[in-house]
Amino acid sequence: MSKLISVVVPLYNEEEVIQESYRRLSQVLSSLEEDYELIFVNDGSRDRTFELAREIQQKDARVVLVDFARNFGHQMAVSAGLEQARGDAVVIIDADLQDPPELIPRMVEMWKGGAEVVYGKRVSRQGESFFKKMTAFCYYRVLDALSGWKIPKDTGDFRLMDRKVADVMRQMPEHNRFLRGMVAWVGFRQEPIEFVREERFAGVTKYPLKKMLKLASDGIVSFSGKPFGIMRWAGGALSAAGLILLVVLLILWAVTGSASGWPLAMGATLLVGGLNLFALGICGVYFERMYDELKGRPLYIVRQVYRGSEEAL
Repeated sequence: MSKLISVVVPLYNEEEVIQESYRRLSQVLSSLEEDYELIFVNDGSRDRTFELAREIQQKDARVVLVDFARNFGHQMAVSAGLEQARGDAVVIIDADLQDPPELIPRMVEMWKGGAEVVYGKRVSRQGESFFKKMTAFCYYRVLDALSGWKIPKDTGDFRLMDRKVADVMRQMPEHNRFLRGMVAWVGFRQEPIEFVREERFAGVTKYPLKKMLKLASDGIVSFSGKPFGIMRWAGGALSAAGLILLVVLLILWAVTGSASGWPLAMGATLLVGGLNLFALGICGVYFERMYDELKGRPLYIVRQVYRGSEEAL
């Protein structure tokens, strides 16, 4: 019996690439023995992305278009695509063609062979700056060291998930989403597929430094409480060092009658005070995440869903 493959493609200001992305995806998916649907999620684009995606959807009954009321971010767009996906397996891929659609048949083959998650693992990254490569390398190693869960290194959101995995993901309601970590957390049989990440086909990255830092923060905070432990150990060590320093200064004062150690004492005070503020900042990040969850707002707001001849709010 033929299976249905759903492919989720988040879109944000992708007017330069959407036509080529659709062409390559359609070509690859048409070569499969399985049926497929292609789900575009317009994440509040400010260019002609929606108009172009709507034209594609009107011409191709296999294309579903989800239109957000505003920009909610890449992770939310992927989550909306998972919500709409009807397939026995769901593939997540960006529109910029850095992750090659031509790997999808191999992913499907591995899925049929028993893998419940097939994730893309980058062996190299073409067309990216040394700074981007170095920060990405360091981040994945720091995340691995801090996280309580094994999150594969050098991976993005490019992956295939079995239906049961996608259903579990849909049940996870957290607002500050780090999908690659969430997929690792749910378990199941997960296998990598290695590839060379290409340059963007056109346009510019939709993940500037600010968004990359936010995603990095979400990954660490969502999957690790170790920063609290680090601050406890550091606080204890500095408190002990401060006590020793105080005893040394008192002895020097008693022996020499001099109070010239005050600059050292002031430096120690500033160091401990700075550490306290840093620790409070870490606590604040966790409290902010808790506040977001307690508000209970929807993850995203959909203006319209276009599916074949259907239109639903």
